[in-house]
Amino acid sequence: MKFIKLTAISAAVMASTAAFAAEPVIVVDEADAMVYEAEPAAVAYEAEPVAVAYEAEPTNTGVIGKTAGAVRNTTGAVVGGTKTLFNTAINPASVSAEAGTLGYGANIGWSLNENTELQAGWAGGDVADLFGGDFDAGDVNYDVDADFSNPYLGVQLRPTGNWFTVGAGIIVPDNDIDVTANADGGFFKVDGQQYNAAQTGTLEGTIEHRNKLAPYGTIGFRPNITNNFGLFGEIGAAYMGKTDATVRAVNADSVVSYTDSNGDTQTTTAGDVAKKAEQELEDKDWLEWLPIVKVGATYRF
Repeated sequence: MKFIKLTAISAAVMASTAAFAAEPVIVVDEADAMVYEAEPAAVAYEAEPVAVAYEAEPTNTGVIGKTAGAVRNTTGAVVGGTKTLFNTAINPASVSAEAGTLGYGANIGWSLNENTELQAGWAGGDVADLFGGDFDAGDVNYDVDADFSNPYLGVQLRPTGNWFTVGAGIIVPDNDIDVTANADGGFFKVDGQQYNAAQTGTLEGTIEHRNKLAPYGTIGFRPNITNNFGLFGEIGAAYMGKTDATVRAVNADSVVSYTDSNGDTQTTTAGDVAKKAEQELEDKDWLEWLPIVKVGATYRF
């Protein structure tokens, strides 16, 4: 009887083991859920899920999705950068008022970083008195009447991070300079020859610089008085180029007498005297290098 019981128990254990072995095994991969019967080990090697894993496309789809997301992020960055530039353009860092040899004017500044500022401004008006109001060309003295217009674009640097500044940029000059000759002792002395001023009459003309774009450079200081308010001063020069001059006599046909080098009295016309004066004036190249001296005040936002 004991033998029969032991045999029955062994059979039950073996049946349970076989049942467990016969239970289906579920294998899940990213593509499909595969059901395999728990068969001999060789069946595991014959199964094809590995190949299916390589054939499945979700992995590529995932990569494409990530790439698309990267593109979307890049687009957002570009748009964000554009907004930053736009905000910078419409929100300047400072405004300044100035007065100097370029004229009276103002400028707007945009901070590119802590030590660099882009400036756009204009200066002009009648500033002839800042240059003395007159000058000599040869032996003729000329009174000056000027109407300056000097829009400019430049960069202001703080190379040492303090009050010291270095500036550079371009001026677009549109300056009207009118001149009137002054007689000396009743004569105009032109090209070494004295001409009767009463017979010559009034000699007047204009000067125009040839440069349509004038580069400039300055050094200066910009101390801050408060968090928002500051002062500045600059010195430098702008290359305006050589000049084209025009001198005319009010009565060009008027006869003018003069004494030549032999002591003989000769005659010419007021127009001829004006042409000789024009050549001397053009050779003068007045303000070929326009000095820049200016002071002003700045308000920072």
